Amino acid sequence: MRNWDWKQFIIAALIRAVRTFAQTGVSMIAVGAAFDEVEWIHVLSVAGVAFVLSVLTSLATGLPEVPETKPPAENAEETAEE
Repeated sequence: MRNWDWKQFIIAALIRAVRTFAQTGVSMIAVGAAFDEVEWIHVLSVAGVAFVLSVLTSLATGLPEVPETKPPAENAEETAEE
């Protein structure tokens, strides 16, 4: 299991997922379509799937803005060597 600052990781993953949701939702709206012509259920459904996939991808691959932390045992070894 990866060693992340989980609070920071969850916040970063949710921010990324919300951005993905918004971008996908906007991309689903046809250019020039009237507000009442948009199939909102379809837009929300596709954007929701993109949100979930973004969170799962973040868990699987990590996030560049959240570096992995070293386990406490490794930190103790480094301190002893210095």
